[in-house]
Amino acid sequence: MSSELHLSCPVPPSVNHYLALRAFMKNGKPVAMSYKTAVAVKYQEDLEAYVIEEVKRQKWELEPNKHQHFYADAVFYFKQIDQDANNYFKLLLDAITNTKAIWIDDNVVCERVNKVMYDSENPRIELHIYPVDYIGIFDSANQLEEFKANNCIGCTRYKRNCSLLVSAIEGRVKEEYNNKTCFSRRVSKDRKGKNGKQK
Repeated sequence: MSSELHLSCPVPPSVNHYLALRAFMKNGKPVAMSYKTAVAVKYQEDLEAYVIEEVKRQKWELEPNKHQHFYADAVFYFKQIDQDANNYFKLLLDAITNTKAIWIDDNVVCERVNKVMYDSENPRIELHIYPVDYIGIFDSANQLEEFKANNCIGCTRYKRNCSLLVSAIEGRVKEEYNNKTCFSRRVSKDRKGKNGKQK
């Protein structure tokens, strides 16, 4: 089983060729509507089939969930030197998202251009996908567990699925848990001594 995925993808249509506009009349007024070009639709269908095949072949083990973020490190091999790497992620990530095999939504993807080179004979994008170390506001799973041990165990909020902890895991920055310390800790009475302090 693997938590890393390597994809060798054809270079997709750029954002400039991904969508086209269709004009029509509505209530006597001209209206423009965007739609995917035929080239974009074909690219997306082909890439989706390829990704599903590679997920199985490479024995990708991680189940998609809405909190897990991923790095998508890319090396671009362009056909010519006037191409801009930032114009090619949209359709690429949309196609991967549609498979629902790696992530649920591409809002969890940290796409990074590691290198741009040129190969007129075989233009492509080499993509390396793997989970990030951080979880929400925490730099690692160990830091999350340390936060829970220091702030959550014994807190009455924790037993009720604490909304602050959920927010922290989602990566929401809040004053209540600034600097990895929770300032809204509520200790139940049975865990306090006579002086009101935690046992």
